[in-house]
Amino acid sequence: MKIMKIAALSAVFAAQFAFAQFKQTPLTYAYNALEGSIDAQTMEIHYSKHAAAYVANLNKAIAGTPQEKETLFQILSKVSTLSPAVRNNAGGHFNHELFWTMLTPVKNTQPSAQLTKAINESFGSMDAFKEKISKAGADRFGSGWAWLSVDKNGKLFVSSTPNQDNPLMDVVEEKGTPILGIDVWEHAYYLKYQNKRADYLAAIWNVLNWKEVSKRYENAISKK
Repeated sequence: MKIMKIAALSAVFAAQFAFAQFKQTPLTYAYNALEGSIDAQTMEIHYSKHAAAYVANLNKAIAGTPQEKETLFQILSKVSTLSPAVRNNAGGHFNHELFWTMLTPVKNTQPSAQLTKAINESFGSMDAFKEKISKAGADRFGSGWAWLSVDKNGKLFVSSTPNQDNPLMDVVEEKGTPILGIDVWEHAYYLKYQNKRADYLAAIWNVLNWKEVSKRYENAISKK
């Protein structure tokens, strides 16, 4: 009888994890590594609670559907045909996985020469670009994201999306490959900055991983 109970419990656990297709990528820095710009408590709650919930809920939403065998990019490309649970949680998972790589404790990283040239050509200057994307984040009503993306012609553009939408989704007006995403949900900044979203957006530049953004830009351009 005891062996049967153990076998039954094993079957339950196996069923729970059978569809755990998507997982969080471990952070490459400690929760407190970004102190001064993003506090440790915010990072820990953001990563281990909010982002983890998107992964768990996404795996639950796609269990037993064709999407459990698809990539995240495939799911996002046709999200208009899927349930709100898949849309919200697939977006939340992708957006956060990108966001963590946008941050670094390494000081004074710089964009590549190729990305710097593209930013200057598209926005006039680096300062003008920072102002534009910060405004996109500040003006986002409620929760959402500000993005720097590459469009189908290889050109850079700034946009903003509500909730957990992103430029890869077929539901957004401005589609492209995101290379920089800034989370402007309150849980990303409220413990340190309260309602001062603009201060959070200004501080992001102190911990931005330009090396990663540059790599994503060059990868996006190579596919055009």
